[in-house]
Amino acid sequence: MQLGKVAGTVTATAKDARLVGTKLLLTDLVDGKGSVLDPARIAVDTCGAGVGDMVMVVSGSAARMAAGLSTTPVDLAIIAIVDRVSTS
Repeated sequence: MQLGKVAGTVTATAKDARLVGTKLLLTDLVDGKGSVLDPARIAVDTCGAGVGDMVMVVSGSAARMAAGLSTTPVDLAIIAIVDRVSTS
């Protein structure tokens, strides 16, 4: 699992049929302080995140384990909206 910050939305009208009905969000992977580590990744949203939200994401085969995505061609899924991050 990694932290991300939603930077925008992605609209794709021509796409794999298994992606119809999914919300695609442009997500920057960040560290615990919010510094961007990997910008502009597209993630399938499974929990109602929006632009500006800090989120928890999973990638690879774990992304397909998120709700309803078992046969969907995804590599990054948002699985939680983060309330707070504490660092020492």
